[in-house]
Amino acid sequence: MILVLVVLVGFFIFSEKKIIIDKTNLTLQTLSAAEKIVNFLPIKEDTKKEVETVNFLAQELAKSDGIERRYLILLQNNMELRPGGGFLGQYAILKIKDGKVTSTFIEDANLLDQRINVKVAPPYPFYRMMSLKKWKFRDSNFSPDFPTNVEKAKYFYRLSGGNSEFDGVISVNATVLNKILQITGPITVGGTQFNSDNAVLALEEKVEKVYILNENIDTQNRKWLIKELGNQIISKLMQLGNIPKLAEFGLEELRNKEIMLNFSNQQLQDKVKEVHWDGSVLTDWNGDFLMMVDANMGALKSDYYIKRDVYYEVDLSGEKPTAYLRITYNHTASHGDWRTSDYHSYLRVYTPLGSNLVERKMVSYPNIQEEFGKTAIGFILHVLIGRQTVAEIRYELPESVRENYKLLIQKQSGVGDIPLEVKIKDKDGKEHVVKETLKKDLKIEPSEEQQ
Repeated sequence: MILVLVVLVGFFIFSEKKIIIDKTNLTLQTLSAAEKIVNFLPIKEDTKKEVETVNFLAQELAKSDGIERRYLILLQNNMELRPGGGFLGQYAILKIKDGKVTSTFIEDANLLDQRINVKVAPPYPFYRMMSLKKWKFRDSNFSPDFPTNVEKAKYFYRLSGGNSEFDGVISVNATVLNKILQITGPITVGGTQFNSDNAVLALEEKVEKVYILNENIDTQNRKWLIKELGNQIISKLMQLGNIPKLAEFGLEELRNKEIMLNFSNQQLQDKVKEVHWDGSVLTDWNGDFLMMVDANMGALKSDYYIKRDVYYEVDLSGEKPTAYLRITYNHTASHGDWRTSDYHSYLRVYTPLGSNLVERKMVSYPNIQEEFGKTAIGFILHVLIGRQTVAEIRYELPESVRENYKLLIQKQSGVGDIPLEVKIKDKDGKEHVVKETLKKDLKIEPSEEQQ
């Protein structure tokens, strides 16, 4: 619940709303318009649009119209990376009426899954790599496309006997907690200090490890510490009063897909899609395209130790346009324990529709499909503790990318920052090199290329 409340508080602090918290409820009152906040931020057209969107969302949440709205919050631990951000260990349901939080509920996903009696066949990687025979809620976010995962989560929630008619669905990755503590400073709960470097790991140590080693721990009561930590964070955020810093934090988490939004109200959904906070895989891009999507199939929190480095090279000067992709995985753990093991991933590389794989190294035989108007090439790969795996593929691109070349690289939610180098050899043989840290989706067009 900690991240649920912080996200809610963040919306209203960013929009200069007043939040009144007591023991039983949280009430939201409008104080002033979001235009004042624009004065604190670097004014670019995209930023203005983002501020307007946040203000619009805040006004909707605080609306006094006598209607109670329900929101499903997906709490994802990206230390165990999944295509949609991270392992879906817990979920929450938040109800809001007339600007007041009327109820909150949080539950382990495993408890919801115990109520599902229907057998749903899992995607192939779950069966092949984890021997799972049933697909359930906790594994529902197996798509890199958030709207797809939303519908699948609602489907499994419905199978569990619940009402799946939610007004909105929000996903929040665990590492948001570390970033919040960069703003609030360290917080001590139960004798443990939580700070921006250790918060997620310390929570796992206090909560997950005890539960894993003692099966008699009550899944509902074992997370009292999270509730107290959440209360202290909210209190500090309210006292902080640093609107520019909070605003920038909120925008960055939305831009980087650490938080993703989906609404049943089409007007709201159009707003978040316009600023790319909907977590969708773009289907209307007509140039070169790249998206690399890992799924941790090892069932442990090994992604904390996995560091990636990406090199992408395009040659437009030959008979056919070709692409070479190299992803270097470094497993930085020194030994295995309850948290980590060798890394076992199902990697999907999304390329322009019609791409043709011609070479592969350090990955399995490919599983090639069409998805979201792309050619998706799937592989199994492994990275041993303390070792490095260099995954390489070479493929032909469709001829259509050669003219007026441009590239869109979409980033997977929850994967963290990735060092990236792109080298493009144009039709005349001239090379262009772009070096970036992939924090969010990146567009490279002729006017933006660096020599």
